[in-house]
Amino acid sequence: METIQVIIMTVLMFFVIVTVHEWGHYFFAKRAGVLVREFAIGFGPKLFSYKKDETVFTLRLLPFGGYARMAGEDPELADIQPGQTIAVRTAGEQVKSIFVDQLDNRRNVIRGEVQSIDLVDDLRIVMDVDGEVQTFSVHPQAMMTVKGQEIQIAPRDRHFNSASVGQRALSIFAGPAMNFILAFVLCVIFVRMTGVPVDNPQGVVLGQVTEASAGQVAGLQKGDIVEEINGVHIGGDSAKMIGMIEQSPGKTMQWKIERNGQQETISVTPKADPKSNNVGKVGVSVSPQTRPAGFTETFTQAGHQFVDMSTAILGGLKKLLFGQFHINDLAGPVGTVDMTAQVARQGLASMILWTALISTNLGIFNLLPIPALDGSRLIFIFVEWIRRKPIEPSKEGLVHVIGFAMLFLLMIAVTYNDILRLIKG
Repeated sequence: METIQVIIMTVLMFFVIVTVHEWGHYFFAKRAGVLVREFAIGFGPKLFSYKKDETVFTLRLLPFGGYARMAGEDPELADIQPGQTIAVRTAGEQVKSIFVDQLDNRRNVIRGEVQSIDLVDDLRIVMDVDGEVQTFSVHPQAMMTVKGQEIQIAPRDRHFNSASVGQRALSIFAGPAMNFILAFVLCVIFVRMTGVPVDNPQGVVLGQVTEASAGQVAGLQKGDIVEEINGVHIGGDSAKMIGMIEQSPGKTMQWKIERNGQQETISVTPKADPKSNNVGKVGVSVSPQTRPAGFTETFTQAGHQFVDMSTAILGGLKKLLFGQFHINDLAGPVGTVDMTAQVARQGLASMILWTALISTNLGIFNLLPIPALDGSRLIFIFVEWIRRKPIEPSKEGLVHVIGFAMLFLLMIAVTYNDILRLIKG
């Protein structure tokens, strides 16, 4: 049952983070009048989809990402050439449906040979219908059917690049911004759940007790307050406690604890950990004594936590940029899932704080000026604003393709290393 809960919490974390990020892009693009064709969570084969208004919402197999596909960003429609035979269905004075193939199976349509067609600017089709040249006005939301798939046409004013520089910049920045907002909200929830440290703590509170660990063998329980070890007062100094444990592998220690208002003394013998130079380990997590947070404290503490997480992430990026890192410092999807599963076993509060950290990390990472990321797209928009004209789409597209390929190769290397670490334990 615990494994199922961990899996559900892990998948839910990725789902929430990605959904919030892509919703930022989607919402502000829609406000700018851009046609958003698909709002996707995940990549790969489609598992589920439904259409609302003009957008198809899809859930895909691999939950590590998502996208909001906007009109004008990719080749979208079948390229209809003069001389090609098509069929159209009209409603009133305008074409509402265009059929490119399987014309013999279409009913209540007008078939003809295309003389000229413009589905972007003029929105009109000129066809030779039984020897008579006819001109048809096309509805701006007309649907084109190709190989059984319906695609809505996109007039130029519905393309992403037709929005103003400010509207496009806001649509791109909104994704990372939503991750920051989510992280702060989660920090607020975490503070409300766990409280704030007391000013003069009497001890350190035990959290998760690992199964079959020295702590569990000794009888330690989650919620125990450790006041003294070998007669040494701990107070709220968890670092002192950890240091004493690490220096005592195989040595029995006397722990004075408070449990349910009653004081007890428990003998604990730390185990030597061969993976950490044989330092002593008890197998418990620790946290400071807390009290319920006030209304103002909740937001100030949440703000401190958000700033601390952001600072730590930026510090890691600094090491990455200046080469002061090892590949083991990076984690891909496999490593992130493994760490998420470990955190999920520590309880809901730990999972909420971890989700806030991952959301902050995603927001900051996406703002980096790396091709294919939101930061790079913002740079192109900024350059366009300076030049007063856009960069040629083919050149920008090439930069993003190269950047995506480089990120993909890095992801393969990191994932391979993650798998090796799992195999080696």
